[in-house]
Amino acid sequence: MDPLTESQVLMNRRQFFGKTATGLGAAALGSLLGRELMADDSLGKSFPNFPPKAKRVIYLFQSGAPSQLDLFDWKPELRERFATDLPDSIRGDQRVTGMTVGQKRFPIAPTIYNFKRHGQSGALVSELMPNIGRIADKLCFIKSMYTEAINHDPAITFFQTGSQIAGRPSVGSWLSYGLGSMNDNLPAFVAMVSTGTGRPGGQPLYDRLWGSGFLPTTHQGIRFRGIGDPVLYLKNPYGLDQPTRRRMLDDLNAINQKKYEESGDPEVATRIAQYELAYRMQTSVPELTDLSSEPESTFEAYGPESRKRGTFASNCILARRLVERDVRFVQLFHMGWDQHKVLPNQIPGQCYDTDQASAALIEDLERRGLLEDTLVIWGGEFGRTVYCQGTLTEDNYGRDHHPRCFTIFMAGAGVKPGITHGETDDFGYNITQDPVHVHDLHATMLHLLGIDHKRLTFKFQGRHYRLTDVHGHLIREIMD
Repeated sequence: MDPLTESQVLMNRRQFFGKTATGLGAAALGSLLGRELMADDSLGKSFPNFPPKAKRVIYLFQSGAPSQLDLFDWKPELRERFATDLPDSIRGDQRVTGMTVGQKRFPIAPTIYNFKRHGQSGALVSELMPNIGRIADKLCFIKSMYTEAINHDPAITFFQTGSQIAGRPSVGSWLSYGLGSMNDNLPAFVAMVSTGTGRPGGQPLYDRLWGSGFLPTTHQGIRFRGIGDPVLYLKNPYGLDQPTRRRMLDDLNAINQKKYEESGDPEVATRIAQYELAYRMQTSVPELTDLSSEPESTFEAYGPESRKRGTFASNCILARRLVERDVRFVQLFHMGWDQHKVLPNQIPGQCYDTDQASAALIEDLERRGLLEDTLVIWGGEFGRTVYCQGTLTEDNYGRDHHPRCFTIFMAGAGVKPGITHGETDDFGYNITQDPVHVHDLHATMLHLLGIDHKRLTFKFQGRHYRLTDVHGHLIREIMD
C-alpha cells in the first residue's frame, strides 16, 4: 500500500464529515449563525414540535434550599409535638446527611412563623412572604417536589443539567440549542448571581452551572456581573476605536472561516459567531443594563434594594428587561438559603431579599403582557427537615437537607394560576399525593416551550443524550 500523502493525513474523520454537505460541520455553522436551529439535523427533528405556550423562561433559583416548612408547607399540628422525636415509622431507613446522622435524637422543630390563607385560591403562605401571598392567585404551588440528591452541589447540578454529575449541558443551553435565539444582539441564555443577606457566606456556585457541557460552546450562558463591567471583555482596549475593531474582526473572521472550510470543526464556527455577538453586545448590553430610564414606580415596586446593582431585586428588573428583548432563558441564582442551625436569625433576610422583588417581577410581566408567554419558576435544590439540626429551643432551630419533599412555585405561560399541586404528610417529611421529580419539572417546562422532551437530543460519545435522560413525565394537572 502506498504511503499516505500529507493531505490524506490531514483529512481526518472530523474533517471528512465537516466537508460533507449534510455533515456535522455544515449543520453546525447553519445552526450557530442562524436564528432557527435544527437540534438533531441527522434525524430531522426541528423545534418547536408543536405550538408553544411559552417563548421564554425566567428561573429564580434559590440556592441553598429554602425551608418549605417555614414558607409554604404549614403544619400547625406540629406545635403540639414540639421537641418530640420524629417517629421512626416516618423517617424509616431514608438517607440523612453526615451532619445529622450522628444525632442521638431527631426532635421536631415546628415553625415559629404564622401562616394565612390568601386570595380566592386560599393558598397558605408564611408571614415571611407577604408579597408572594398577595399574588398567590397568580401562582401554581408544587408541594411535592423531590430529588435523589442530598448535598448541595450534586442537587444544584441536577436541577440545572438533569444529572448529579458535572459536565452535562445546563437547561438554558438546551433551550438555546433547541430553539435558538430570538435576539441577534443579546445571548439566548443569561445568568446572574446575587448574595443573600441571610447567610452571605453560603454555598458557592460555579460557572459550569450555566455551561454548555458537550453542546457547542455558543450555547453556554453568559453571566452578567453585579460589579464592574456587566460582561467581561466587551470594551475595546485602550486606544482602539470602533472602526478599527470592526476591521480587526473582519480579518479575524476571514481567517477563522478559512480554517472552518478546511477542518469543518464546529468550534471554529462557534468562535466566529461569538466574536460577532460580542461586537453587537458592545451596544446592546450598556443600553440594557442602564436602569436610569426606569421610572420611579419601578424601584418602588421592586423594593429599596432594587437601586443597588447586583442585588436580587436589581437582577429581577434586568430579567424583565432581558425578556422584553426576547432573551430565551434568564436565570437568577440567589445564594444564602442554607439555614442549618440559626434559621430564625437568617431566613428573614433571605425573604427580605426575594419576596417583594419576586412578586413585583411577576406583576410587572403581567402588566406588560409578557406573563402570557413567559414562564417563571421559583425554588431551590431540595427542602429542609422537620427535625432540628443542633440545639432546639423555643425561639431557635436549624434544619438539615431534605430531598424527599419540598415546595416550588411557577407562574405564567401555560401554567394554571391559583392552584396547589401535591401534598405531604403531617410531618412535612414524605409525599402523600402527586409526587413531582426534577425530570418531570424539566419535561413539563420543555413541553410548555413546545418541545417534546424525548426528542431534544444530542449525540455525544456514541449516545443520544437529553435533559431528562431516560426519565420525565408531564405534570398535566398544572397545565392549562
